[in-house]
Amino acid sequence: MARSQALRQRAELLFPGGVNSPVRAFRAVGGDPPFVERAEGAFLWDADGNRYIDYCGSWGPMILGHAVPAVVEAIREAAGRSASFGASTASEGDLAELVVACYPAIEKLRFVSSGTEATMSAIRLARAFTGRKYIVKFEGCYHGHADGLLVKAGSGVATFGIPGSAGVPEETAHFTLALPYNDIPSVEAAFAAHRGQIACIIVEPVVGNSGCIPPAPGYLEALRELTSLDGALLIFDEVMTGFRVAPGGAQERYGIRPDLTTLGKILGGGLPCGAFGGRGEIMDQLAPLGPVYQAGTLSGNPLAMAAGVATVSYLREHRAEVYARLERVSAGVADGVAEVAAGCGVPLTTNRVGAMYTWFFTSEPVTDFAGAARSDTRRFATFHRAMLEAGVWLPPSQFEAAFVSVAHTDEDVRQTVSAARGALARAG
Repeated sequence: MARSQALRQRAELLFPGGVNSPVRAFRAVGGDPPFVERAEGAFLWDADGNRYIDYCGSWGPMILGHAVPAVVEAIREAAGRSASFGASTASEGDLAELVVACYPAIEKLRFVSSGTEATMSAIRLARAFTGRKYIVKFEGCYHGHADGLLVKAGSGVATFGIPGSAGVPEETAHFTLALPYNDIPSVEAAFAAHRGQIACIIVEPVVGNSGCIPPAPGYLEALRELTSLDGALLIFDEVMTGFRVAPGGAQERYGIRPDLTTLGKILGGGLPCGAFGGRGEIMDQLAPLGPVYQAGTLSGNPLAMAAGVATVSYLREHRAEVYARLERVSAGVADGVAEVAAGCGVPLTTNRVGAMYTWFFTSEPVTDFAGAARSDTRRFATFHRAMLEAGVWLPPSQFEAAFVSVAHTDEDVRQTVSAARGALARAG
């Protein structure tokens, strides 16, 4: 790891903590993070030439695998015409038509450059449309790093044990009601205490930023009913679940129609891209038609649009084959490691929805962030280090979902389960 070590030492002189996103630092699992040099299919290679089976997938976007020829060629062709124009292009409409075809709840949308921009903008729009100030979010759900959304957030905030974030005024946090996930009585109580004052509920319909946590039966339906009765909007944050758990995301998988949807990750085919969209009457509140201002110089970037069109088109055209494969391979690796853990006597709870899953080092069911937080993070760290040494790259936090791609094979699954035998023996 000599080259990775040298690159890390240089990075620590240039970037806070040596990284440009905290979750890359490996501080929750120990050891020094390898620096990645290239990737192809289901594999990463670090700067020292070590190869890893990748179950992080750039934190979700690489559903087709890395360096897919059709996506690479689409980016190359777009780059040949210039990386950016600052003007409208046909490719924006091309990707938007694909999104609308997959998500019937989205009548109009706007592209942005990140999931944080998408959720921040969707909430501003919800407040303007309803004329209300309060929002409801759920403990352990991460919706980007906008001030009002860092209250009891998951992802890196949970990984580093930060209750919120320094620099967020109390006055901003005051209007965010953070409630337990999968707990409808708490939502009913919030609406009773703030009747007619709640602008929206924003929720990861399948939590991915506390690890993978599925919705309890009837939970999403109850959120839809409560918001409709009170005149609040329901926002599905599908930055992670969009195109992953189904072509139409969690709203297709569970049959729920939200008022607004946020998308990212897979949407851009691996390039920075996000979007928010919903009913036309809501979206038409945005400038230049309405009073809600939102803008972005690189929104609808032609390279990201090209990568997104190539990725989403493939997912739609090969829908049956792709999602059957993702279900089978994801079940193979998630359940295979769970069986090994049971044989080793290591307490392990496995949560999976489609092609996203998490192994929690606990014997208790994990249905909310409190349950996730009771997992044995030290044991996870030992397991993570051992898997990395065995050539398996997992997200470096107990509180992050893992992902499979179309590129993962049965042989990759077999090797992963084999590596887990030694790793679980060490973790045990």
